[in-house]
Amino acid sequence: MPKKGGKSTAEGGEGSMPCKRVRLETTTSHSPLNLEGACGLFESLIAPIKQEDFFRDYWEQKPLVVQREDPAVAAYYQSLFQFTDLKELCGHGIYYGRDVNFCRCVNGKKKVLNKEGKVNYAQLKRDFEQKRATIQFHQPQRFKDELWRIQEKLECFFGSLVGSNVYITPQESQGLPPHYDDVEVFILQLEGQKHWRLYKPTVQLAREYNVEPEHRIGAPTHEFTLKPGDLLYFPRGTIHQADTPSEVSHSTHVTISTYQNHTWGRGFLKQFGLDLRLPTAQTTLSIRHLARSHPLQQVSAPESAKTLSSFLRGLADKLESGKELRSSDMKKDFIMNRLPPYLDDGTNPLTPVGRMPKLENQVRLRFKEHIMILVEPDHERTEESHEMMLYVYHSLRNRRDAHMMGVEDDEDAHGLRFSLGHLEAMRTLWSSEAVLVRELKLDTDSEKENLALSLWSEGLIEVV
Repeated sequence: MPKKGGKSTAEGGEGSMPCKRVRLETTTSHSPLNLEGACGLFESLIAPIKQEDFFRDYWEQKPLVVQREDPAVAAYYQSLFQFTDLKELCGHGIYYGRDVNFCRCVNGKKKVLNKEGKVNYAQLKRDFEQKRATIQFHQPQRFKDELWRIQEKLECFFGSLVGSNVYITPQESQGLPPHYDDVEVFILQLEGQKHWRLYKPTVQLAREYNVEPEHRIGAPTHEFTLKPGDLLYFPRGTIHQADTPSEVSHSTHVTISTYQNHTWGRGFLKQFGLDLRLPTAQTTLSIRHLARSHPLQQVSAPESAKTLSSFLRGLADKLESGKELRSSDMKKDFIMNRLPPYLDDGTNPLTPVGRMPKLENQVRLRFKEHIMILVEPDHERTEESHEMMLYVYHSLRNRRDAHMMGVEDDEDAHGLRFSLGHLEAMRTLWSSEAVLVRELKLDTDSEKENLALSLWSEGLIEVV
């Protein structure tokens, strides 16, 4: 999974051109996956493995291979993306580097065979057959509605960005050398067959991508062939390579990946960085003085350890006793860059639903999994003011066509800004199935009605 603004946008000369929105419909009317909710989707994706068994025995630990003999699942997987979809996509404008990489494994190394500019389908198909290289299509959820639907729910399930790449590899060919990734990987075999070899990690739960030479990786720990409808999971850091066997004309699979840099360590550092920017915090002053005085050069190791331990205990107490929903750059990064909600009827989630809320109406939140309520310093404050404000961020305005492509229109997340006095009212909305507007914990009826109207106009609540 390329990082936002990473390899997929940097390679090729057309990376800055806007990506056109193209909709390619799924041809299968019935999905064997449970698409009613995020948890149900994940459970059906890994079936017959139970969710609790998966997270106890496999997640971040070892690979899982689920091989199925179900024609309905195979047909559905094939509908997610096919080689022939590239013809229509090329007709609407896709570009080497930004949308497509053309590569082959040669003597244990990745050889990129991209041309310049826009992809021509006839030329791509001819090169695919003659040069026997792999077509890597970046982030197909931008174009394929069913992948958008699946990945949007997986982002709700994991609370982390979920990207994807499609790999189409010709007969008796291999696109990539043995390597490991910095993401948790789920592979769905769509067309043909793919022969896989997995190896013991040289770096456990790796935090970066790396190619490993053959002489370092030893014998495979797993070797198998995936067919349409099969699923493979392996943790980040798992060394892998795959080739298309001679029995099929080509293989197509989609790699769905998540948890890039999604760790407690990163979360702590992000929160720690926020605390350093709050000049009123006593712990902030302590750590600033430490940083300026170069303590490791001036005090003994025990004294330095004691000072740092004291600071960390104080920070822990501060976090545990905090009553406000303090901001986190990690949370905001997720809400800014995730997929917008998928709606079956194709309507815009920002469109207000139903009638305008009044005091006598009951209302409930829509798209709760796409909303984040945070308390932050006022973005419009002066240097003298340290007033805290309530921000209701959401992903309803996010661009599907920019997902995981390094395209960011704004410096901040989309959302609404309220005074801190609205916090209890928003907490009530968040925790209730439905609430009477008149019963929202605000001082005046006007404030209650204005809050409901603001959220309704943004598509975030509806009258029940």
